[in-house]
Amino acid sequence: MSNATTFVGLDVHARSVKACAFVPETGETIRKSFGYEPGEIASWVSSLPQPARCVYESGVTGFHLCRELRSMGLDCVVGAVSKMHKPAADRGRKTDRRDAQFLAVQLALGVVTEVHVPDAECEDARDLTRALADARDDAVRAKQRLSKFLLRHGFVYDERNSAGQRRNRWTRDFWAWAGRIDLGDGAAMATLDHYCVRVREADAAKAALEAKVKTLAQQPRWKPTCDALKCLKGVDAVTAVSIACEADGFARFAAASGFAAWVGLVPSEHSSGESQFRGGITKAGNKHLRKLLVEAAWHYKGASRSPKDLAKGQIVDEATRRHANAGVRRLVDRRRAMDDAGKQSSVANVAVARELACWCWAVGRMAEGA
Repeated sequence: MSNATTFVGLDVHARSVKACAFVPETGETIRKSFGYEPGEIASWVSSLPQPARCVYESGVTGFHLCRELRSMGLDCVVGAVSKMHKPAADRGRKTDRRDAQFLAVQLALGVVTEVHVPDAECEDARDLTRALADARDDAVRAKQRLSKFLLRHGFVYDERNSAGQRRNRWTRDFWAWAGRIDLGDGAAMATLDHYCVRVREADAAKAALEAKVKTLAQQPRWKPTCDALKCLKGVDAVTAVSIACEADGFARFAAASGFAAWVGLVPSEHSSGESQFRGGITKAGNKHLRKLLVEAAWHYKGASRSPKDLAKGQIVDEATRRHANAGVRRLVDRRRAMDDAGKQSSVANVAVARELACWCWAVGRMAEGA
């Protein structure tokens, strides 16, 4: 009996899957078409010469098929599509059959870069934190539409308190002011009512999701890491649980630089021979986490070097807290030095965000017991 592995490439779509099995021992290729039915795919792969290994590209179809095939005892991986480079001659002849064969051959050659596949619990946590990010964006858009609609009709909220300071919008006073606006025409008032309702609904949805994410941060799987990450300034409960579930274990990154590269916060480089050039950040990898870290880094502009106080119920061992406090001092000093050197504020902030990612990795590893 041969021990040669059969390599199976799967070109996965919403309603169909094209499969191509490549048997290196004989050079034979076997093709098959399916609907999106993991059971049928598993049955067919099991009928091939064993052992067999499957791969499909990362993308909008996610990790569901991979987890289903693994639960049925099959070896399946998800390949990073950004690391797969087709020959230029093949780019003008794209079909599902050819894509499946390309994947099978790539897997046989051992050049597939595997994507980390989270378990269902981790992916559910990611979905919740990303839904909160979407809700925040929706709330900003709703408020922008309302304020610009009022501006077009000549209304600008400019109320001031007794000290002469301009009051903030979206407060009780703002809504009382908006409620007194009379645009006269029925269509205009209907538009105003619609925009006001949308702002209130968006704020309510955002608040509800924030509460659920904060509850998630207290679950046993996430609490140790979240409590440790919250020792860093700029990282609250929502940001901490987002970092924790996006990373899904800092141990899978060998070094802090690897985590920063995965987030896309390391400089790009174009060097050859004696010529060396480093440009802006790569922006590769996890976009959602990169945005969170860049937003968190703004807290270090003007922040003090003093340690961050523990929140109620936050449990962190002394060694982890000391390391996080050292990170806070380092990041504050780093930001002040770049500001004193005249660095552009946005450039300095991204540099701090890169170092913040490294400190998150270090503190997260300590929370995991490393």
